[in-house]
Amino acid sequence: MNAPERLAPTAMPHVLNTYGRLPVALSHGRGCTVWDTEGREYLDGLAGIAVNTLGHAHPRLVAALADQAGKLIHTSNYYAIPLQEQLAAKLCELSGLTGAFFCNSGLEANEAAIKIARKHGVDQGIEAPEILVFDKAFHGRSLATLSATANPKVQQGFGPLVPGFVRVPLNDLAAIETVAAQRPGVCAVFLETVQGEGGIHPAQLDFLRELRALCDRKGWLLMLDEVQCGIGRTGQWFAHQWAGIQPDVMPLAKGLGSGVPIGAVVCGPKAVKVLQPGNHGTTFGGNPLAMRAALETIAVMEDEGLLANAAAVGAHLKGSLTRELAGLAGVVEIRGTGLMLGIELDRPCGVLLQQALDAGLLMSVTADRVIRLVPPLILTVAEADRLVALLVPLIRAFLSAPAAA
Repeated sequence: MNAPERLAPTAMPHVLNTYGRLPVALSHGRGCTVWDTEGREYLDGLAGIAVNTLGHAHPRLVAALADQAGKLIHTSNYYAIPLQEQLAAKLCELSGLTGAFFCNSGLEANEAAIKIARKHGVDQGIEAPEILVFDKAFHGRSLATLSATANPKVQQGFGPLVPGFVRVPLNDLAAIETVAAQRPGVCAVFLETVQGEGGIHPAQLDFLRELRALCDRKGWLLMLDEVQCGIGRTGQWFAHQWAGIQPDVMPLAKGLGSGVPIGAVVCGPKAVKVLQPGNHGTTFGGNPLAMRAALETIAVMEDEGLLANAAAVGAHLKGSLTRELAGLAGVVEIRGTGLMLGIELDRPCGVLLQQALDAGLLMSVTADRVIRLVPPLILTVAEADRLVALLVPLIRAFLSAPAAA
């Protein structure tokens, strides 16, 4: 037998080349710190893209997962899964909604939401239902969610797109009312409460309230994608709660399981009975391990006051960044709430990914020119100050250099 091929830690020749990966392989983590296979230490300002709510190796989550893995990991939705009912009840308690469906990712949650909207429209007698979606939106990479997404780069090469989506500007109710008057097939509005991949663009609170009222008048479903901004990231359980409203359909994922794959669609009274047996399903969704991960995540968040921590530390971090970058040419805007922040620059800044990695910081760049910070919700003030100390000099040096042609 031939000896196994020895590869560098970051070499992955048998994995499809679908990601522009940085040249590092992470080995382990604790709290908001991770280490790579060479022993280098990093402050985690990305949390697996808003996923690792409790940071890394939280002892309560580790214990809960080990306990559940020793009992049942997967059964199938042929059978009752009591942990599903426990989690659904908790999500309904936190949101004020009525029922939940469980899947495996944000994409799947958004796909389910689209199906709910279409069937709602058909049930209302609409032959070809349409859904209003928004500029700069990102809802996933399946054919339907890709079609709801606004980024032409991720759509390129995958046409023809799925019809039935009508795009409008964010925070412009007049534009929506104009479209509504022209398109009687509209049955739902679908938006991220805070656009994540599009550059950390929040829906204005008054706009959300007006949109809720418009949907009520029109009989539309209000569907708020909280995949990235939900589960405490902005300092409320769900970002729309800052506006004092409730959606009819709310997709969730990312931070719900602190790294264990899980998605959910939480529905209010107008949507909770739209899907019936045979209309939708999943093999892995709602498995006992994922349910236990989410229940423990929520319990730890409540016990450790992580909503208040996200709000307070996020405000401190935003304030520090605003102060340190004030008046710096090339900084367009610092925006966001809680621990979901974006720093928009006046030029593409993807090179900062490697520079931040070299400095010992994990972060991301989205929409070409927006530095995205979505650290674990356990981030401390001291860690926020360290993040600023690492990041600000990089931004200053980057903006002082001649812009690339």
